[in-house]
Amino acid sequence: MGVEGCTKFIKYLLFFFNFIFWLAGCVILGVALWLRHDPQTSSLLEINFDGAQAPSTFYISVHILIAVGAVMMVVGFLGCYGAIQESQCLLGTFFACLVILFACEVAAGIWGFMHKDTVSKEMINYYDSIYDKVTAPTFTDTEKKKAAASVLKIFHETLNCCGKGQIESFFTQLTDKIGVTDLCPSSGTSVSCHTRIRDLFSDKIYLIGIAALVVAIIMIFEMIFSMVLCCGIRNSPVY
Repeated sequence: MGVEGCTKFIKYLLFFFNFIFWLAGCVILGVALWLRHDPQTSSLLEINFDGAQAPSTFYISVHILIAVGAVMMVVGFLGCYGAIQESQCLLGTFFACLVILFACEVAAGIWGFMHKDTVSKEMINYYDSIYDKVTAPTFTDTEKKKAAASVLKIFHETLNCCGKGQIESFFTQLTDKIGVTDLCPSSGTSVSCHTRIRDLFSDKIYLIGIAALVVAIIMIFEMIFSMVLCCGIRNSPVY
């Protein structure tokens, strides 16, 4: 015989929230793996031109997300088992893990908010450096110019864009038509690559932010329920 009354209700409520927490960990792990292997971002972030690798800040965030998802799955299982077994030791360990995870999530959220535009800015600067090498008349190294053009073509085909802005896009499309270059995508779009890059990474960062907010709310409820259940177990006459 274990806890009774309201404490028993809290026990099953905690089990339910822990199950949701475990599922959230599975979802976050799945989303993080998708972000890591998404063809659109992978084709851009794995670009290497003249020894310079594309900025990896986005991948660092994704790798952290993968670790968080895996830890959440373990902690969620620990909470489910501790609730069913009515173990103060497991529930205390679970609460401590939640506090650490919550603190890390708040710290990561603050860092992410302060650097939310860093990923797109780094990628835009990387794109501009390659674009300038291809279009600059003073850049006369033929081999490097061909390599830069092939990298630029990957950007344009992947993002369905062309040029740094409307003027550059028009100029590049014009040189494509007269056969001087072959840089713009076959669709003939005139959308700026700066806009496409911002949209690409902003959408994914918002997705991460929404997931983190949902998990934070679940964690708050779990911390409250785990402490209530732990106190109920301690005060139960059975123990």
